[in-house]
Amino acid sequence: MLRVIVRGPGTPAVVLGSGETLLIGRAPLSALPTDDPDAQLRYTAMQLVHAAQHVSRLVGELVVGEEMARLRWHGSAEAQLSGLFDAPGGARRVTLTEGMSALLDEGENQLLVLRGQESHGDLLLVIDVSEPAAPPPAPPRVAADPDAAPTGKAPGLVRGEREWYVALALAEPWLTGADDYPRPPSNREIYERVLGWHGYAWNLERSQRVDDAIRAIAAIAFGPNDDPFRVPAGQRVQNVRFAIGRRAAEVRLVTAADLAAVNRDARG
Repeated sequence: MLRVIVRGPGTPAVVLGSGETLLIGRAPLSALPTDDPDAQLRYTAMQLVHAAQHVSRLVGELVVGEEMARLRWHGSAEAQLSGLFDAPGGARRVTLTEGMSALLDEGENQLLVLRGQESHGDLLLVIDVSEPAAPPPAPPRVAADPDAAPTGKAPGLVRGEREWYVALALAEPWLTGADDYPRPPSNREIYERVLGWHGYAWNLERSQRVDDAIRAIAAIAFGPNDDPFRVPAGQRVQNVRFAIGRRAAEVRLVTAADLAAVNRDARG
């Protein structure tokens, strides 16, 4: 599995994991698959806030697989991709034009969007590709009492369980009052946040498991009639991840006090 960090001028870094895709551009939210909320969970958008008006709304699509990361270039303007790899020549440089794809090297890759800044200077993105260490082992499970009555599902999240932690990470921008935060966290960022708080993150290193948790949160936060994964196509929201994070905070599935508590516990 891979861990990819993308940094650009004037925007927070984005952390991705295997199974996720980053949309990069002047207005990349326009490229989200609005007709498929399940597919939306695999996408994160990175807006180039200092991009010139001639930069495409979607210039690049970074797809992170299990063993490799691939950049697909959609911009009408050219870009240069440079990185390091194990070869006698050392560094390489590739010029990207519309429709081209390139595999990223392990380590640091630099993507230069030519004349991409508002000042018409070049706009630099740094993409770091690495293979993270294996997640910590699962704690021992406590055997359930076979004679105990089954526990009914409460209309909320159980504190300390996987979905509760995912909701806390997803809603963090709203719980901290940073309502103008440019984007909700990616699946990899959610996993790393939960791991930092709890010391164990279940199986959230796999992007699909984060998707499953977000679907469960949406069902509780919105109810069956307004669940963004169930409503008719004409009523679907543009950014389902954003909507679920905000809703989880609004209906207090998680609270600012919860966030303060886990941060305090993590600091010891």
